[in-house]
Amino acid sequence: MNQYFNNICTTLYSIAEGMAVTASYLFRRPCTIQYPNKLEKPMEDQLSERYRGILQVDTRVCIGCRICEKTCPVDCIAISLEKDKETKERFLTRFDIDISKCMFCGLCSENCKTSAIYHTKFFNAVTQNVENLVVRFVDKPIALYKPPKGSDLKNTLKDLSGAIVNQKMKGRAL
Repeated sequence: MNQYFNNICTTLYSIAEGMAVTASYLFRRPCTIQYPNKLEKPMEDQLSERYRGILQVDTRVCIGCRICEKTCPVDCIAISLEKDKETKERFLTRFDIDISKCMFCGLCSENCKTSAIYHTKFFNAVTQNVENLVVRFVDKPIALYKPPKGSDLKNTLKDLSGAIVNQKMKGRAL
């Protein structure tokens, strides 16, 4: 009988101890916020500069090299090009990105020579239908961007890259 009352006392003590811990949080300032209603500043302003959000394409500067499509490890980019038989000019007829497949690795934007494809800070792509996650950037055929004659885009970028590496390595013994 003594053991029975001892168990009751231990149980009541455990409950009181737990309730004391819980009750102490009633008088503390909350450490969580109600997202998105009570943010101090907009979420886009809180993201770092290097944040990789949903992809955006500037078709005005796309040269149609398709490097972004080739480097994408999950094949979420689909590009179609057509050539006019008379003028021999190439047109961009399709540039689609399937956001549901994209893993936001940044390989496409890193390899783009003209920075036509880049990450935005937009991250909220909520939809009830998966088909809505395919973003189509081309409605009608668009003439491809042609860099000005005399400018060697590849060597310009290569020289810039070399200058950055040299600047980083300056003062280090190899």
